[in-house]
Amino acid sequence: MDAKVLLERFQDVWGRLKERIGGVLVGQREAVEGVMVCLFAGGHCLIEGVPGIGKTALVRTLAKATGLRFARIQFTPDLMPSDITGSDVFVEEKGEFGFRKGPLFAHLVLADEINRATPKTQSALLEAMQEGQVTVGEKSHTLPQPFMVAATQNPIEMEGTYPLPEAQLDRFMFKLRMEIPEEKELLKIAERTTGSVLAEEKIEAVEGLGTSGVLQMRRLVREVVAADEVALFAARLVTQTHPLRSDVEAVKRWVRLGASPRGMQALLLGAKVLALADGRMNVAFDDIKALVLPALRHRLILSFEAQAEGVTSEQVLESVVEALT
Repeated sequence: MDAKVLLERFQDVWGRLKERIGGVLVGQREAVEGVMVCLFAGGHCLIEGVPGIGKTALVRTLAKATGLRFARIQFTPDLMPSDITGSDVFVEEKGEFGFRKGPLFAHLVLADEINRATPKTQSALLEAMQEGQVTVGEKSHTLPQPFMVAATQNPIEMEGTYPLPEAQLDRFMFKLRMEIPEEKELLKIAERTTGSVLAEEKIEAVEGLGTSGVLQMRRLVREVVAADEVALFAARLVTQTHPLRSDVEAVKRWVRLGASPRGMQALLLGAKVLALADGRMNVAFDDIKALVLPALRHRLILSFEAQAEGVTSEQVLESVVEALT
């Protein structure tokens, strides 16, 4: 299919998908666009917000609007790794052991309140997120494609939560925040959720998506060009988050460890999706700058001094962007 036709088709699908999600979710622009970028870039996302703000509704709506096979896993302290990956069970009819697939074997997996499970169970997602497979016993089982994990978490200050291991955080392409709605937004939320027909019940899948459509869009994203100057800008952003290599005073003072190479990958892949959504086959500097916070905020490890004084990753990253522009 001609590249121009594919580009126009991507823009059309992007617009309709955003409209369908916007028919359920009120506001929350960063979170809505962020999960869409992750979907088409082939990444995973972590959504943070207080209970009741719509994290689960966002992911469930995305699944309905894309027509992808959906599974929800409610993370609790007693959840075991085999509860999500699957396990070998004895099949009486065959007289032998066979593999019973867990809920990870879906296209879009909602890991709800992921930080309420123990680190052992959280880490069961690592192989699935990075390699698209799970290993049970001595055998590896390939997960269906497309595959995406959308995890939600409550702020870590809340009771009964466990912080996610740094290695797992790094596997998430974006960390998205959902903010407390304004008064006018609360009224719209009430209108959509307390009437006779819930807005979420009216969601239909966008034509042209499904498994084949999403995979085709992911291939198109990889064809978008990032000029050397733009890629260098992304590389400098990541490099400047490391205190031993940075010229930014905020980084030297507040950061213990900067972003990994996966941060660079997240910036470039996400920027390619934004370029397509804007009708371009080339990445612009503004595409990179628009994704600095979701792509890098969870990849910085701040010093104890920064935590004591209430300095956030967002503040440090804004200083880095300001220094480079």
